[in-house]
Amino acid sequence: MTLKRISRAYLIVGKTFNTWASPLFTGLLILLLRLTVLIGRLVDHIIFWAIRRPLKNPIIIVGNPRSGTTFLHRFLIKQNIGTGSQLWQMVYPSVILQKILKPFLPLMEIISPARHHSTAAHKTSLTSIETDDVSLLFRYLDGFFFYGFILTFDEQDLFHWVDPKLRDTSKRDFDWFESMWKRNMISNKGDRYIGKLFSLSGTLPAFQKRFPDSKVLYMIRDPLSVIPSGLSLVTGVLDKKFNFWSLDEKLQTRFIERLYTALVQLLNRFHDDWTSGNINKEKVHIVRFDTMMTEFEPLMASILEFIQVEPTSELTKQIQITAEEQRRYESGHKYNLKKFGLTEERIRQDCEQIYRTFLN
Repeated sequence: MTLKRISRAYLIVGKTFNTWASPLFTGLLILLLRLTVLIGRLVDHIIFWAIRRPLKNPIIIVGNPRSGTTFLHRFLIKQNIGTGSQLWQMVYPSVILQKILKPFLPLMEIISPARHHSTAAHKTSLTSIETDDVSLLFRYLDGFFFYGFILTFDEQDLFHWVDPKLRDTSKRDFDWFESMWKRNMISNKGDRYIGKLFSLSGTLPAFQKRFPDSKVLYMIRDPLSVIPSGLSLVTGVLDKKFNFWSLDEKLQTRFIERLYTALVQLLNRFHDDWTSGNINKEKVHIVRFDTMMTEFEPLMASILEFIQVEPTSELTKQIQITAEEQRRYESGHKYNLKKFGLTEERIRQDCEQIYRTFLN
């Protein structure tokens, strides 16, 4: 299956962007990377015995891209409530490799894939705390990142390749996340992990079964804002790298339609599990984006109680400062529905149950 994904990705990139040589070079670099990481992880098991300890009480932030997950993720880590994974640590998920490469990070930024990320949404670099979903792309060339940035361009709709209802890779993925989290906790000298996984919107019941002591913060934002913003985020990266908006209009429309459908699916699948009782609601805290922007102090009080963290005087001070900044904040991420061929009526209809259950 891995070879099938590699060959399909090569054909998609070649046909879509008329580039055939550079993907081969990229593929060789990725192969070298995987071999290096494999050796490093084997050495880790010999040197760092803490890897064998069970993962305890992880905090996982879940929600569609551009729903406020990155802000909350980085805020909690900045306040030393736990530790997460920087982008470069997901590319090199080995303690020994990270110790070797850390001095060279400034040079590595020059070729970092993060340079294609739009800074209007939030700053991204190799040392930025990022979503753990991206690690699946580097490790298995799989997952929602693989679909959103590559498979969506194919002439055939390949969503079934990453649909957990049709192809369940949760055991493989959760094993990988746990092994990566333990290593990065050692590197970052942390004792509690804080992750961010938007893909859990469709597999949360399985995750809770695997990690029963986990606490989940689920971010919800008005689909009229979060969906076009998510589309803008992905197309912005693709435009910066491949001039997306200069591609054939039919190809653009097909890509956007598929990505839109996937984003709606993430919202509705969480809703279905939530309302059907498949999710342990005692271990999930719903966080509304609008509340985070206007009522940050009471929201953080409820979050800290949920994750069982006693606020220090310094943490209380930082929450107050951030609350004031949130009330004054104006997003630099601009988008509109017409650009993506969408209407308010369609989004409201497709996400009707989200409004009814979470945003009424």
